[in-house]
Amino acid sequence: MKKKHLEPGAILLLIYLSVILIGTLLLKLPVSENRPLSWTDALFTATSAFTVTGLAVVDTGSEFTILGEMVILLLIQLGGLGIMSFSVIVFVLLGKRIGIKQRLIVQQALGQLHFGGVVKLVRNLLLFSIAIELIVACFLAIDWVPQYGFVNGMYYSIFHSVSAFNNAGFGLWPDNMVQHADSLIVTIGITSLIILGGLGFTVLVDLYEHRSFRKWSLHTKIMITATAGLNVFAFIMFYLLEHTNNNTIGGMPLFDQLQASWFQAVTTRTAGFNSIDMGAINSQTAFFMMMLMFIGAGSGSAAGGIKLTTFIVMAAAMITYIQGKKDIHMFRRTIKPEYVIRVLSITMIAFFTVMTGTFLINVVEDLPFLPLMFEAMSAFATVGLSMNLTPILSDLGKGILIVLMIMGKVGPLTLAYIFAKKHDTHFKYPSEDVLTG
Repeated sequence: MKKKHLEPGAILLLIYLSVILIGTLLLKLPVSENRPLSWTDALFTATSAFTVTGLAVVDTGSEFTILGEMVILLLIQLGGLGIMSFSVIVFVLLGKRIGIKQRLIVQQALGQLHFGGVVKLVRNLLLFSIAIELIVACFLAIDWVPQYGFVNGMYYSIFHSVSAFNNAGFGLWPDNMVQHADSLIVTIGITSLIILGGLGFTVLVDLYEHRSFRKWSLHTKIMITATAGLNVFAFIMFYLLEHTNNNTIGGMPLFDQLQASWFQAVTTRTAGFNSIDMGAINSQTAFFMMMLMFIGAGSGSAAGGIKLTTFIVMAAAMITYIQGKKDIHMFRRTIKPEYVIRVLSITMIAFFTVMTGTFLINVVEDLPFLPLMFEAMSAFATVGLSMNLTPILSDLGKGILIVLMIMGKVGPLTLAYIFAKKHDTHFKYPSEDVLTG
């Protein structure tokens, strides 16, 4: 009788669920909460922290003690860098050998195509992450230490630095970053961390090891150029859509309007911090932001969505078809046809997941459609932006968002692999054309 083994994706999902459960129990401890927290809210917060989403049902800074905030910060770091990354480091320190199965699980967790060099990647990732978080925390402290004192100022700086680099979006103030919308230091510090964290760990290592554009991998070239282009486009669009809205940036001086527009342009695809009242944005802005959230940031990063490279390859395939060409070329490289099938699968699974989540949450909640769709998209894309609806959702509505956050963290394709039946087919059926378009 054959012994059944769990797939790496299934093991990864079980590990994620276990960490979320442990986080929930820790947040329910009396020493973690200032006021009694419901089990649903504790589970939601633990899930949001570990999936580095940032959606909040309670005010993090007032509802949790310092210990509770430390639990949230630990969940963010574990979720952002990957629980398996920390496991690999512990194994290495103990002198244990990392087997093929462990490498496959880490490969799934970090979104890598190959499991070769995984240990080196994890080591570099951990060192770089801690270094950049500390450097930018010191930069943020320039603004926050004079305002809040040395201890509180450094604590706020470290907490938000970790939250931003891991694209989590958790803030310790009730208005998130609204009160710091006019701070150039905060804008530069937080957005720089979001961009670095959203590029993906493979890109960061490639940038460190190769200083020349020509030596970068195709993935790195796509990520750098597409991130820069999409951020600038989002910045311009956000400003044009909101500069007349006095409830968001309309009443600000021009420089502050530009700062807030840049902040929201960068944070929308991945992080979930907000420097304006998200409940007051125009409906067209909300829809534009949902499109950005659906795209997401880099593969192998803490961000969700279909991933930026998926979107770019899909766009390139469309342009290639329109031009009547056969092969997809980018930066003098050819994209294999199987990758086009992969990106289409990711996109369709993600689309149907978001649509299903949106339908279900509209069934259980008697609230406006667009804000509810915004919440569902934000949860699945693990962004964390909210149009001020999350705290008032029912337990059932919160449960739907919890499932969406977990699905977004694991990834649509990994989930499909977990539940799909494996077939070894060594034959082909006759081909036949199908009318399309």
